[in-house]
Amino acid sequence: MKTYNEQITSLHRVEDLQNDVDKLYKQLKKHHPKLYQYTSKTDLDFKFDSLKTTIKQPMTSREFYKILAPVVTNVRQGHVSVGSANKRFTRKERKVLKKKKFEFYDLDFEYLNQKLYVKNTRGKDSTLVGSEVLKIENDSTSNLVDTYKTQFASDGYNTTLHNRFVGKNFKTFYYRNKGFVDSLKVTFKNEDSTFVKTFKRLKKEDKKKDVENDSTKTLKPKKLTKEEKNASRIARKKKRKFNKKHGYISKDKYTRNFEFIGKDSTIAFMKIRSFSNGRYKDFYKESFAKLDSAKTKYFILDLRDNGGGRIAEIDNLYGYLTDENYQFITESEVNSRIPFMTLVMSNTSSTSLKIVGGLLSPIIVTHNLLKTKKRDGKLYYRFSKFSKIKAPNPLHFKGTMYVLINGNSFSASSLLSTHLKANKRATFVGEETGGAYNGTVAGIYKLYQLPTSKLKLRMGLMQIEAPQKQHPDGYGVKPNVEIKPTINDRKLKIDTELDWVLKAIENKEEH
Repeated sequence: MKTYNEQITSLHRVEDLQNDVDKLYKQLKKHHPKLYQYTSKTDLDFKFDSLKTTIKQPMTSREFYKILAPVVTNVRQGHVSVGSANKRFTRKERKVLKKKKFEFYDLDFEYLNQKLYVKNTRGKDSTLVGSEVLKIENDSTSNLVDTYKTQFASDGYNTTLHNRFVGKNFKTFYYRNKGFVDSLKVTFKNEDSTFVKTFKRLKKEDKKKDVENDSTKTLKPKKLTKEEKNASRIARKKKRKFNKKHGYISKDKYTRNFEFIGKDSTIAFMKIRSFSNGRYKDFYKESFAKLDSAKTKYFILDLRDNGGGRIAEIDNLYGYLTDENYQFITESEVNSRIPFMTLVMSNTSSTSLKIVGGLLSPIIVTHNLLKTKKRDGKLYYRFSKFSKIKAPNPLHFKGTMYVLINGNSFSASSLLSTHLKANKRATFVGEETGGAYNGTVAGIYKLYQLPTSKLKLRMGLMQIEAPQKQHPDGYGVKPNVEIKPTINDRKLKIDTELDWVLKAIENKEEH
């Protein structure tokens, strides 16, 4: 750990950094199946060659990250990224840090109308909500945002992801670029008032209540009856089951949410924050059984800010949304006949994983070889479960559907949207998805660490796409009704996209 920290903070030789550039590009050319989909080989070669010529003096890993990441984004694939090299902490240091909280991390941001606003505060100071962030220390927010936007990519030529993603992940980008800090001076503007607030790393409040040691008062825990103990055990078990089914995130916040809107069951609303945790099958089966039983007429699926997740989950969900037989994904283009071994044997894989991978290699290799085939000079991997023709779920929804999307609707949520849009199954409201209509390179990932700077390259290894395509390529799923929220909507707690849908349904019901 000490060696790693010294490595990333020391000045690296020009030749070594140029070698890192070559190593990174070589990895992309070797493993990425659609490297030149949006940027030609000639242009991408020029970008990487130009980067090497700009490196004329030694620099640290963080300084190198700032010039390398923008070049990698020219691949124009959202699943390709470079992570910054940050200090690693010892167990003792982590223990100390856990006892503290950084006030700045209690803020959630949103980037609207070319300005950064405080969207939410998880601390006690809710007065900051709706305030514009003008400066952090001596850096203007506009300059910071412009810089951060060059360090990540959407799929293709889409631009909506940039505004959404930079706001949602602003704290992460600040840490990547500035490193660990104990305090930050932030300048805000609210209405006509400008003010400065300093955020510090403070000791967490002790949640345990101090109990006075009074000899005259001895607090004894209440002794539960056998029936009370049994009821408590059943309640805990029920809560655990609920948390797994809905995908527990934090207090009163879940990945999957379902409710009926209004006085009856005419309108149902389902908010899915991601497709990555919890036991989704029980949730969808239970929810659509309710829709079927209630003869619900309108269903609203909210995929805003859903960054994606498991193919298995969106395949399962789509079965409840379509009324036709379907093939969820086609065969996936790959660059290797053994893509799973490429994943396991990366230089970032743990020794134990490599040992297990080596022991299981006969099985993995045989499985991969049986799943891959060559056609027209290209290799394709077949996910049998997702590429076969399937019938709709018997409980599939039969009414009118609306889907809410925005620039942070990415990866798996875009793939699901592609199916629904292509089959004209729903009316889309919001803004173009950040993920491409025609698919994305994802599926499984390789994480490769550069030898000198220790920066890590992350890339997908499989082209994941639906059978449907749109032209021109390189754009997301576009809404039928485009709606962009404003800061005034946020201040008034107005859900602009959802309000439009509810009014549209009200008009349908009246006529």
